[in-house]
Amino acid sequence: MVRLLAADCDQFERLLSGRQPAAGITLSETPIADGDVLAMLAALAAEIGAIFTPSAWWIISGTELVGLLSITGLMEGGVIQIGYGIAPCSQGRGCANAAIGALVVWAKGDARVRAIYAETGIDNIASQRVLANNGFVQTGQRLDDEDGEVFCWRAEC
Repeated sequence: MVRLLAADCDQFERLLSGRQPAAGITLSETPIADGDVLAMLAALAAEIGAIFTPSAWWIISGTELVGLLSITGLMEGGVIQIGYGIAPCSQGRGCANAAIGALVVWAKGDARVRAIYAETGIDNIASQRVLANNGFVQTGQRLDDEDGEVFCWRAEC
């Protein structure tokens, strides 16, 4: 069973120091992200969390931390932009699909959220399937400075 657990600053700090983010949660065999990426996501979660919470969630499978789901931006009209990642050892097990499904359910119950926006690399077929399976529709594509060509996706809430 996959569930989302709202992530807070203290939990990010614990994870960045190599410890479990919360009691009863075990770390996956491979990290969900390297230290620099985790530090950047922690800072982003704190920045967004100052005006919108929750701003990030741990993706938990059983008791294992397998990934992270973050709001990466707040767009006009109640649209949240998200990003997510799964530890390499847990990919292909349906964790991302279940996490995005749980996020969609949460967003539909939150009056602040009108839609969810995400982007995927044009070669990231697995992530494209996750979004499509959870009601996202491809709305276009753009050139990202870091990721190159990406597809743009949106799910209405």
